[in-house]
Amino acid sequence: MRGMTTQLKRIGILTGGGDCPGLNAVIRAVAKAAMGGGLEVMGIEDGFLGLIENRLRRLTYNDVSGILTVGGTILGSCNKANPAKFATQDKQGRWVTRDVRDQVVEHYYQAQLDALVVIGGDGTMSGAHDLIERGLRIVGVPKTIDNDLWGTEITFGHDTAVATASDALDKVHTTASSHHRVMVVELMGRYAGWLALHAGIASGADIILIPEIPFDIDAVAHRCLERSKVGKRFTIIAAGEGARPVGGEQFVDHIVADSPDPIRLGGVAKWVAEQVETISRLEGRYIVLGHIQRGGTPTAHDRILATKFGYYAFELLMAAQFNRLVVQQNGQLGSVPIADVARKVRTIPPGHPLIAAGRAVNTSFGDE
Repeated sequence: MRGMTTQLKRIGILTGGGDCPGLNAVIRAVAKAAMGGGLEVMGIEDGFLGLIENRLRRLTYNDVSGILTVGGTILGSCNKANPAKFATQDKQGRWVTRDVRDQVVEHYYQAQLDALVVIGGDGTMSGAHDLIERGLRIVGVPKTIDNDLWGTEITFGHDTAVATASDALDKVHTTASSHHRVMVVELMGRYAGWLALHAGIASGADIILIPEIPFDIDAVAHRCLERSKVGKRFTIIAAGEGARPVGGEQFVDHIVADSPDPIRLGGVAKWVAEQVETISRLEGRYIVLGHIQRGGTPTAHDRILATKFGYYAFELLMAAQFNRLVVQQNGQLGSVPIADVARKVRTIPPGHPLIAAGRAVNTSFGDE
C-alpha cells in the first residue's frame, strides 16, 4: 500500500461512541505500528470530548502493552460529544447546542497532530466527517456491536456481543423449559437487527424480531400456542430493541437531552411478553440484556479483526490515504471515503441468506 508516503511525526487516537470489546486491541495495533515507524502517538481522552476540552496525553509503548485481551478502552469514550452540536446548559438550565468545531481544530493544531485515527460507529464517523470538512486529516476504524456501519460487512465488537447474547439466550432456554414460559429477550442493535438475528440463529431462538421485518403480535402469539399444542411448552423470542409491530412505532425507553442522538430505544420485550400472555394465556416473561452485551473480553475473532483493522489504519496513514474508513468486504480489507459513511445505517436486506436459513429451520420472524 505504501506507494505514496507522507512525513508524519505525531498522530492522535480516540475512541468515540459507546464502548465495546476490541477497542484496546485497535489502540494497541495502531500505536505499536506507529511507534515502530518512529511516530509519536497521542491518546485523546473520552472521544471527541477530549479534543473539545483539550485533554490529550502521550502514549508510551508500555501504555499499549498487555491490553489486547482487555475489554473497554484505556482512553475512555463518550457518546454525547458531537463537535458540531455540543450540548451544554445555559444559565436557565436548558440544554442548548453549540458548534465547537473551531475549538477542536485549534486543539488539534496546538497538539501538533499530523493526523487522527478515529475509532467508532456511525455517529463517530459523522462527527469525523464534520471535522474533515474543517481540514483535519482522519483515518476511521469501524466499531460497533450493532454491525450497522455502512460500507463494511463486519465491525469489531459484534462477534463478542453475539457470543455474549447467545450465551444468555442459551441459559434462558433452561429456565423457560422448566417453567413452561414464553421468554422474550431484548437485545441491542438500535435500528438494525444484526445482533438479534445472529444471536437468535446461534441460540436456536424460536422467534426472532428485528427492525427490518415488522411483526404481527397475533402471529407471534399463535406461534407460541402452536408450540405448546405439540408438546413444546416453552418459547424463546429474541427481540432487537428496534423491532416494532406492523403499523406501530419503535419503542422508546427515554430521551437523553444532552446527546446528539437523544432517542434511546427499549421496551419491546416487555410489551411483547405482556401481549403474548394476554392473547395466548401462556405465561410470559421478559429480560433486557442491556450493557452486558458491550462488556467483557473480546473473542479471538474480534482480537484478530481489531488488530488487522488497526494495522491497516496505520498503512493508510503512511500512504497518505486520509479521510477514509477501514472496511472489510468479501473478506478483504480496503477503505471507503468517510464522507460516504457519514449519517448512514447498514440494515439487513430483505433477501439476506441468514433470514432464509432461519425460515428453513422453522424460525419465525413474527410476520407469518
